[in-house]
Amino acid sequence: MRRTGDPFGSGREPVAGGLGAGGTDPERGGATVLLLAMGLVFVVFGTFGAAIIAAGMASQRAAVAADLGALAGAARALDGDAAACASASDLAGRNDGRLVGCHLDGLDVLVTVEVAFTPLPGLTRVAVASARAGPVRG
Repeated sequence: MRRTGDPFGSGREPVAGGLGAGGTDPERGGATVLLLAMGLVFVVFGTFGAAIIAAGMASQRAAVAADLGALAGAARALDGDAAACASASDLAGRNDGRLVGCHLDGLDVLVTVEVAFTPLPGLTRVAVASARAGPVRG
């Protein structure tokens, strides 16, 4: 018995000019769509990962601005509340922070600083940190 056409034995004769009767494969381009979907998933996860990292960095910047502001205010604590808070505000501003609270408690200075950041386009958030500085107590 002699077979013609399909070597796998499906019994169909080959059609000239393409695959099947219509000439097109319905699964053609499926890998491209899958690859694009996987790329989109990577972009979305990367964007949200960058947003989380931006929040962590803003938190660190706020903590540094608060610490340095408290130290600057403590250096001027003997000059009074206004001078200490002005010095703390100046140093917090130089570290991209905004002084939102300042209080002199004896010779200790308590400051609260906030840093605004944009984790995603069109979304602005604020990181807040507080610090206390004063003379060393033995």
